[in-house]
Amino acid sequence: MTQAEALAIAARAVDIAMQAGAHGAEAAFSIAERFHVEARAATISKLEHSTGSSLQVRLWDDGRYVALGSSDLDGEHLRAAVREALDQARYVARDPYAALPDESGAYEGDLALLDAAVATRDDGQKVEDALAMERTIRAADSRIVNSSGSHYADAVSTIALANSNGFRGVYVASRASRSTGPVAQDGEAKRTAHYGTAGRFMRDLEETGAVAAEAARRAVAMFGARKPATMRTAVIFERDIAATVIDDVFAAVAASQVAAGNSWLADRVGERIGSDLVTIVDDGTLPGRLGSAPFDGEGVATRRTPVFERGVLRTFLYDSYYARKLGARTTGNSTGGGIGANNFYLEPGTGSLAELVAATPRGVLVLDTIGFATEHATGTYSRGARGFMIENGELAYPIDEFTVAGNFADMLAGVDAVAGDLRFDGSTVAPSFRVAEMTVSGN
Repeated sequence: MTQAEALAIAARAVDIAMQAGAHGAEAAFSIAERFHVEARAATISKLEHSTGSSLQVRLWDDGRYVALGSSDLDGEHLRAAVREALDQARYVARDPYAALPDESGAYEGDLALLDAAVATRDDGQKVEDALAMERTIRAADSRIVNSSGSHYADAVSTIALANSNGFRGVYVASRASRSTGPVAQDGEAKRTAHYGTAGRFMRDLEETGAVAAEAARRAVAMFGARKPATMRTAVIFERDIAATVIDDVFAAVAASQVAAGNSWLADRVGERIGSDLVTIVDDGTLPGRLGSAPFDGEGVATRRTPVFERGVLRTFLYDSYYARKLGARTTGNSTGGGIGANNFYLEPGTGSLAELVAATPRGVLVLDTIGFATEHATGTYSRGARGFMIENGELAYPIDEFTVAGNFADMLAGVDAVAGDLRFDGSTVAPSFRVAEMTVSGN
């Protein structure tokens, strides 16, 4: 399907909605060709190749808001569905903030979202990627006895959006990923690990051998892991785990959470929260990145928004609904039904993770976290974890079955070193960073 055809479907849905009596309408149409293969040992355990489409329509009627979704593009069926939705809108309470965005548009630069190599790659090569990673992790060490699967996946998607205020926008984007999860036998214990790579362009992905080798290294590195003593010490979050911490920060700056009283950052715009090393940005205009797009989920142009600058909270992130509700301006972060990250990231420092470890006399390196224990209203952070004890600037021995805990305000204020190992393999990312002191609960 061409971009023009996809946009025509969205525009037709808007016309149908307005003809049916809606006061305002928006339609988002997407169609994606997806491929996913999973290998275990020498066997393909899962193979999926599909093309799927979806039409999401949002309707406004005198302050009342309803939405519907369908994969049925028949005009008469859509008219019937719209009429039924508008009929149901009579039972919805009026909301003074519910309306189409007050502004619309698209970023005009070249965002480099489509890699032809993803779209034209031979399926046999994709299958071989998964098989090759399986072979490599098992050959890397005889103690690797199983895996949770080695995966290759990709997608090429066309996204079109139209609304009754006249906005029309469409773009095509690709993405691809490789990952593997070896399982190693350590006496009576199983040691698991995971490592992956993702990007819009094939050239941005790590090779299958590198992905598998790193995953295997992480699995066997945990052999002999022990439970550490309870202590207050420096904690380094490796970049993949650092990204999950920054994702929790995103939840606190999303205006929907602020408006609901579920953010520890409410009423703190303009305050210094973090150290000078904490600059966190949301930017949907970075070329070739997974979170980039010319417009957000309601047709507002994406942009660069500094959220924290040298530790100072500058703004929350808004869609048009919560911008109206909180007296602000949208930041182009609508998902079409909520608030989401574009490219939300902690700005990198310099040096590698190894150099950061070497500069830490004593501490803990966190390589994996388990469970969920974040209180967004209070900013309390607590996670089960696995990683390494650091002594005299070296990785001394592996540790597991411990909890790392703190408060986000203290954590951000305590960031005293940031590495330069940032990679954009998701919409929320971070380099490795160190917090000067946190509670590690073990023996």
